Amino acid sequence: MRTSEKPAANASGLPGTLSGAASRKLPVPPRERKPALAALAVLLILGGALASTLLVLRSGDRISAIRITQQVGAGQPISEQAMEEVQIADTGIGYVAWKHRVAVAETYAAVTLLPGTLLTEQMTTTASQELGPGKAKVGLALKPGQAPAGLAKGDRVQIVYVPGRTTQSQSRVLAQSALVHSVGAPGRTGSTGLITVIVDSSASPAIVGYASSGEIAVAELPGAR
Repeated sequence: MRTSEKPAANASGLPGTLSGAASRKLPVPPRERKPALAALAVLLILGGALASTLLVLRSGDRISAIRITQQVGAGQPISEQAMEEVQIADTGIGYVAWKHRVAVAETYAAVTLLPGTLLTEQMTTTASQELGPGKAKVGLALKPGQAPAGLAKGDRVQIVYVPGRTTQSQSRVLAQSALVHSVGAPGRTGSTGLITVIVDSSASPAIVGYASSGEIAVAELPGAR
């Protein structure tokens, strides 16, 4: 009588196969560690924290600077009344320190300074080109209609010859861009008042002559500040 041996059946009932749990557990290769990348990440974190700390400390540094409170026209002296002290963050920009205000009061505006301007050295000059050699101050007593309203010190104006009705002359520009040095109070008769302008000395004789006969008018040049 022959007997045959059958292979033992596994839990799945199929011969020669691994159990379900063993079939799912495949060997996993060990992870490769990268110490260089980990060290770099740590350095970046520390660097960012240090930069943030420096910014916070830097923002706490304050300096005393000069801020302009009144408009100062180009070529005009910068008076102490037109300056005030302000505390600002030290951003590295070369603002003029408040302790130099006396020296600033001996300089002139290189450009038109508007209220709220933080003063820098580039905005000042030790000598006004408008008051230098070859220039002359001329006073103009203007009537209503001969000057625009709101004319102020530091404005730029054209000075125009306006002939009377009895002459055959044509109007012409006597000074293309004159600087208004000062503006007086309007007169009681409604006149605009005395306006002092700085012009080339070569043009001053004609301007004075026409001004004496009331044949002068001024036109403001807002874009020439």
